[in-house]
Amino acid sequence: MVTLSPLWRGALAGGFLVMAGRVDAAAGADWPSYLGDRAASHYSTLDQITTENVRSLTIAWTWRAGDARADSTQIQCNPLVVDGVVYVTTPGLKLVALEAATGAERWRFDPPETSGVNRGMSYWADGDDRRILYASGRWLHAVDAGTGRVIESFGQRGRIDLSRGLGRDVTGMQVDANTPGVIYRNLIILSTRVGEGPGPAAPGHIRAFDVRTGMPVWTFHTLPQPGEPGHETWPADAWRKVGGVNVWAGMTVDEERGLVFCPVGSAAFDFWGGDRRGDNLYSNCLLALDAATGRRVWHYQMVRHDLWDRDPPAPPTLVTVQRDGRSVPAVAQITKQGYVWVFHRETGEPLFPIEEIAVPTSDLAGEVTSPTQPLPTKPAPYARQLFTAEEITERTPAARMAVLERFVRLRAHARFAPPSREGTIIFPGFDGGGEWGGAAVDPDGVLYVNSNEMPWVLTMIETGGGASLGQQVYLQNCTGCHGADRRGNAAQNIPSLVDVKQRLTRAQIFEVITKGRNVMPPWGFLEEPKRQALVSFLLGEGEGRQPVEAANPPAGTPPYTHTGYNRWFDPDGYPAVKPPWGTLNAIDLNTGEYRWRVPLGELPELTAQGIPPTGTENYGGAVITAGGLLFIGASKDEHFRAFDRRTGQELWRVKLPAGGYATPATYAVNGRQFVVIACGGGKMGTKSGDAWVAFALPERATQP
Repeated sequence: MVTLSPLWRGALAGGFLVMAGRVDAAAGADWPSYLGDRAASHYSTLDQITTENVRSLTIAWTWRAGDARADSTQIQCNPLVVDGVVYVTTPGLKLVALEAATGAERWRFDPPETSGVNRGMSYWADGDDRRILYASGRWLHAVDAGTGRVIESFGQRGRIDLSRGLGRDVTGMQVDANTPGVIYRNLIILSTRVGEGPGPAAPGHIRAFDVRTGMPVWTFHTLPQPGEPGHETWPADAWRKVGGVNVWAGMTVDEERGLVFCPVGSAAFDFWGGDRRGDNLYSNCLLALDAATGRRVWHYQMVRHDLWDRDPPAPPTLVTVQRDGRSVPAVAQITKQGYVWVFHRETGEPLFPIEEIAVPTSDLAGEVTSPTQPLPTKPAPYARQLFTAEEITERTPAARMAVLERFVRLRAHARFAPPSREGTIIFPGFDGGGEWGGAAVDPDGVLYVNSNEMPWVLTMIETGGGASLGQQVYLQNCTGCHGADRRGNAAQNIPSLVDVKQRLTRAQIFEVITKGRNVMPPWGFLEEPKRQALVSFLLGEGEGRQPVEAANPPAGTPPYTHTGYNRWFDPDGYPAVKPPWGTLNAIDLNTGEYRWRVPLGELPELTAQGIPPTGTENYGGAVITAGGLLFIGASKDEHFRAFDRRTGQELWRVKLPAGGYATPATYAVNGRQFVVIACGGGKMGTKSGDAWVAFALPERATQP
């Protein structure tokens, strides 16, 4: 399960593994770690901005990156703030240092290769050696925090290729690190985002690298190899072929106990597992490892043999709760289903009872579902669990009738209903429940989490039947995002390919397929004739239309694919379910009871019709402060809001230049508290942006 490099085996035996840099608790004047601290608390001890004066917030500075692409780029980055400098990334994944007080640009690092998105960076320091470690695509870079220059002694001239060292050839497959690694002593620990099928996918092993040299230190095999615990939960040769089982959401570190907590993702292919029968450890687990060695300490599998892409979407949160008058070190994991799992940090013991429920079986060829699934009994889920006829929208009679007509043709919704050819309702949807913005927690043990309540529909189709090689390649690999009709998905900013020849040349299409661009992963693992045939099919050229024997799916191809990640809207483009469509929740983890729950987001045209605020889909998490506030963007309406974290009352809001689909940060410089957020938009059909905006009280209000 764990591979430890020979050098570090000796280092540990000799006892010279030393600690450098700071130990983070709650954030203060700085915001030195992803989500504020290594516990992922999102909490700051700053209290200059309070519930009494927050309405006086004004824009302190705005900085624009200048590299957004219309309706196709995003900024999902939670920045770092250290010693008066804000470190951010841009839509084009450039790393930029800004003056924290003014937003003036200090330096900019432009990586040579980019793909995917970036949600943050890692900071490490030892004396004058100060480093920013961040990823663009498959590359992990080490950049001097003071100058923006690469640190040549790290890896291969300042960077590591994360696609290497995974134990198999992953050439052309998706391997990128959109969420930053965590720092423990002199290590950076991270996994990667990899493909989710039905095409080939790389494995998602967890690895630690020496933060000074970039040399690998240890590897934990999330896909257990022969002789390792968990191997028996897979077919014997699955470790050679199956992909996924990766930590794409990020990790947290308990410095005192030397533990790293890893929310492990699902196995590929997401929606058919006939080639991976069994429970599939360590997929869908909260996994605790010894941070120095990678040794497994404990794990708990929250979904067995996942067929719904129900992997944990955010770093777990470290929190201390009170039980029977005792302080208990706990770790809380939110999920896409809308549950909060709470465990004893040291032992993995659940702190609330867990029940086993019987779940439906699959009728897809070759599929064998787990007969039961576990669910925590407390806290109650923060999103509805069943989409019944009673939950269908009543916004208008016509909208209700249209949704009802489709509802009766789909599989009846049940918890863990497996994928089907008729169409299976996924509720909450593929994007939660909870999402990658994660949960915040305060010193009293109250957890704050924003949630989506959107039904989606998953429809499986057979992978055979293409009339040509190009069409067959499209059906096997492209329908999940662009749809069987090639019309894309406006809600996810995935472009239509129907008119692609009006936008791109043959050479440009081939390059995008091979190397990826923005959020589209590379498909270079396809043989060149297949990529060329796919281009011809998309362009409507002769060679893409000609039937060929090679159009038959190759051996080992899953017999099913799906028609896409399809939100369920009514004919007017509103969710098919009754509101709320997005919520903000406060949950007391000491008792498992809710403090409050309010809608998050508003659609002005519905408010004008007399409909109470419905909430909206939302992406990006919250920041909470000792000033009694909760700050969050996230909502489709492109507003940034402040709430009273004790009551849930909205106190302030402002319209951003583009959607704030990222977790903000707060910091102080020269005695003045700021709150900053990325305004990258580009989700839910909203415009893309390139701005970072910082807010503060007027300077006269901050003077003693």
